[in-house]
Amino acid sequence: MDLKELRLEINEVDKQLQELFTKRMRLCYQVAEYKIANDLPVFHKDREREIIDRVTASAPDDLKGATRVYFQTMMDISKCMQYQQFFADAESIKYKPLELSGRHTVAVPGTNGSYNHIACSNLFDEFEPVFHEEFEDIFKAVAEGEAEYGILPIVNSTAGSVAQTYDLMKRYDFKICAGTKLRISHCLAVKKGVKMEDIKAVYSHEQGLQQCSDFINEHGFKTHRYANTSLAAKFIRESDEPYAAICSENAANEFGLDILEKNIQNATENYTKFILISRETLKSANANTISVCLALPHQSSSLYRLLTKFSVAGLNLSMIESMPIANTDFDVVFYLDFHGNIDSPEVAKLLSELEQELSYFKFLGNYEEV
Repeated sequence: MDLKELRLEINEVDKQLQELFTKRMRLCYQVAEYKIANDLPVFHKDREREIIDRVTASAPDDLKGATRVYFQTMMDISKCMQYQQFFADAESIKYKPLELSGRHTVAVPGTNGSYNHIACSNLFDEFEPVFHEEFEDIFKAVAEGEAEYGILPIVNSTAGSVAQTYDLMKRYDFKICAGTKLRISHCLAVKKGVKMEDIKAVYSHEQGLQQCSDFINEHGFKTHRYANTSLAAKFIRESDEPYAAICSENAANEFGLDILEKNIQNATENYTKFILISRETLKSANANTISVCLALPHQSSSLYRLLTKFSVAGLNLSMIESMPIANTDFDVVFYLDFHGNIDSPEVAKLLSELEQELSYFKFLGNYEEV
């Protein structure tokens, strides 16, 4: 057969496959109705394994792996469709309207001039900062009611994810209620009179050091991690040694430091995303991003199979991040952002499905980036 004839035959096979797929899905709907009526679970592990083993065993040797994936995907789609029937009346997560106007107290890492402090200005017209040295103190301040909100960096376009924030997100009960993005422009700041050749070491948050690694390596500076870029600037002002801080120009000016170099970050287009957290589930009218964290079983294609759920629901994933779980054999937790609103029936059903099926699932918030 020539290419045209082969394609025509493929088209005919595709038509048959589509008809059979439709027939299978209709049968699955009937199965779901039976399970609902008889109070049975959607997922039947032994039944699924039986089908996969049977079709794989009967497949040609060169197609065994592909056959397993093909039928596994089809069965995952079937489960998604059944879950949609099970959770057809799923209620959206309860929330209160987000209100950022007026004056609010915000727990902020660092001190005046920190990038976190600057980011607050993107979100609030008026706010009272409650400064803390450590990121964990921000979660504690919100949990204990010391501040209405807390702000934290979560990812940088140059240095990547802020691992400490992700770790704390798993450990504390909170909700993300807003996000904002800030262009980060670092400077090298010193006490008055200190010259470039005098500098013994540079202090900054580890993200600041990573984002300016080219400049640091070029000058051969020794580096020391500090809790925050603005606190590093404060430390430089109080130190008798010829040290330097990598910080914002705001922080350098706040502590009366000289700026020896501006824009020393590796990338000109250097941005950090910040999240605003609260104790309650708060949502703005224009919320369009949903964040969750979850754990997946140590099984082949478990992440791929998770993604099938979002695809079937017609929801677009915008971020996937994995973080190791301490004191485990490289177990990880996945953090996902996807486009959607918890008022949507499709989203409500998917969230119910994930909570039902996964051993660990946590809804982190529905928000917009301001």
